[in-house]
Formats: sequence, structure tokens, C-alpha cells
Amino acid sequence: MQKSSNNNKPSQAQNQVQNSYGMPGKVLHIDGDPEYLKICLDVYTKLGIPAVGKAIPEGLQYKEVRSLLEQHNPSILVITGHDAIVNSKGNLKDIKNYRNTANFIKTVKEARKYDPSLDSLVIFAGACQSNYEEIIKSGANFASSPSRVMIHALDPLLVVEKIACSRIDKVVPLEEILNHTVTGIKGVGGIETRGKFRLTMPLSIYNSY
Repeated sequence: MQKSSNNNKPSQAQNQVQNSYGMPGKVLHIDGDPEYLKICLDVYTKLGIPAVGKAIPEGLQYKEVRSLLEQHNPSILVITGHDAIVNSKGNLKDIKNYRNTANFIKTVKEARKYDPSLDSLVIFAGACQSNYEEIIKSGANFASSPSRVMIHALDPLLVVEKIACSRIDKVVPLEEILNHTVTGIKGVGGIETRGKFRLTMPLSIYNSY
């Protein structure tokens, strides 16, 4: 018996996928270290994630974050730099015992004045040994470092990759995001967050120009 020719026809879903293209979330990355920021921007390019970066000392980031958000209108904001525990025998709940945690918190709060929605603007903030709990309380979706460890240089980018490239209608499982990082849950944590990837249809004949 001959098979129906309909079996060889692309399904409607397949046609839709072939006639669409993806738009990952746009990233604004603010960092206190120009050399590290350059590395990050190169990685974003390789991942196909649209990103702009600005090197600003940690103590001045809060002064410029709002104007940068207004200028670039990102869906993901990354606030990083250098941090450290000042006194390992001191009170680790006290943000005064951290080199730059207080600065990251101020910057997150300024960003949330611009866009208070955790779904609209996704924020990653923090660096090595940062006070994770207080940064999350200030309004970040993701932060470092739950166990006050040194995080891997690519951890923030790996979190961003999962969010930027996951569908907008999907809450990305936290385990999936954190397992995608190098340091894991000791270095990075966060709250449930939707992806920022959107399909666009149709695929225009002018897209290649």
C-alpha cells in the first residue's frame, strides 16, 4: 500500500518555524572593570545576544544607570564589577563588611525606580563574595554570592544567556539556570524569571540585506 503523500508535506508548525526568526533579549551590561567588560561583550556577540556595555566604577554606577536604561531600553540589566568581604571574621550580614555590595544595591534600586517590574526588566547584580540576600531584596532577579565564594567570570553571562534565549512565555526553571553556571548555587542564586526570547513572523525577503 502506498503511503499518503500528505505524510511528506511539512506540517503547519514546521512552516511557521521556517517562516520566523528569533529575537533574544537585549542586554545592558555595566561593569567596573573595562577589560572584563570587553570580554563579556565579545562573548555576547559570539552567543548572538544583542548587548551594549559601559565601564563605570562601582561607586558611580547608580548615578548613570537610569540614563543608560532610558537610552538603550534593554530587557536585561547586568551590574557587575569587583567585590569582596572586608573582614572574614566580621558580620557577613552587614553590607558595610563588603567592598562594593552597597554600591550594587544602590544601582539596583535606581534601576527599579525606572522599571519596577521583575518581568519587564531582568537584573543580575553582584560579584565575588557579594551579599546575595541584600542584593535580591533590593530588586535583583539574580545575584551573587549565596555562599560568599569567588564566582567564575562567566557566571553572570551564563545566567543572561539562559534568560535572553528562553521563550518569553516560559518561566525558566531556576535549577536549569543555576546548573548552567560554572559555580552553581554556591555562587549564584535568584528568583523565578521569564525568558526574553521572542519569535518574529514572517521571515522577510529583506532580512538578508
